[in-house]
Amino acid sequence: MGREVSESCVDSLLTEMVSSYCDRFYANKPDLAARRIEAIGFQVGLQLSERYTMERPRFSDHLEAIKFICKDFWSELFKKQIDNLKTNHRGTFVLQDNRFRWLARMSVDPSPENGDLSQDNPPAENKAAQATSMHLYFPCGIIRGALSNLGIPCAVTADISNLPACSFVVRIKA
Repeated sequence: MGREVSESCVDSLLTEMVSSYCDRFYANKPDLAARRIEAIGFQVGLQLSERYTMERPRFSDHLEAIKFICKDFWSELFKKQIDNLKTNHRGTFVLQDNRFRWLARMSVDPSPENGDLSQDNPPAENKAAQATSMHLYFPCGIIRGALSNLGIPCAVTADISNLPACSFVVRIKA
């Protein structure tokens, strides 16, 4: 019998971790905060991948490992598979989640000095985009850690086109 953690607990943990690293520990160093959050995600992905592949044979190629991430690994984490997988067959994969759970409840509370978000207000939009992107370093780290455990060194970035949809771009290192 597997152990599970309440989704609300994970949401709270992620929110507090991002808040702590961005507002307290590295308030003036967002790049360092992002690297730390991604590093924590990397360790989590490494350990989860180890747990979920314990009884499986090694994957024969990159595509097979990526399919494992999209189907089995994602299902264990988010109770659903990745919605779409695209590749250029040269080491770049795009994993599309049309309703990424960790962004589904995300909203931005516009402060009085930033004005209304419905108007074109670049400072408020930039702050909102930066806050959202900070929350994506953790899942990017999870994917990178999982693939690293499978013997695939890579870089992972996230792209938000329309909340809560999210794309993770995996670039395999040669």
